[in-house]
Amino acid sequence: MDYKKFLYEQKKREKALKAKATKVVVKEIRFGPQTDDHDYEFKKKHAEKFLKEGAKLKAFVFFKGRSIVFKEQGQILLLKLAQDLEEFGKVEQMPRLEGKRMTMFIAPKKGK
Repeated sequence: MDYKKFLYEQKKREKALKAKATKVVVKEIRFGPQTDDHDYEFKKKHAEKFLKEGAKLKAFVFFKGRSIVFKEQGQILLLKLAQDLEEFGKVEQMPRLEGKRMTMFIAPKKGK
């Protein structure tokens, strides 16, 4: 009986720990290499909202077809986003090209 009681207590502790654990939400924002200023501002507002809610942000530039030649433009776009969102979050991973996507992660700041 003692062993069954031990197992019961252990399951109870694990369940309590699991309930306290925070779930990380990752929101995505997609850009093209030649995203216009208005579209950029619109998506930046959404990114701010996501970071204020406490979600991580995955911003990426998707290169279609031959647009892969604009790698520099994509990187400049992501770095500009990181600079604009500096007060809401910090960059976890700098822009990195993976296949046809250039990805960057931004984590929310804890102070808010």
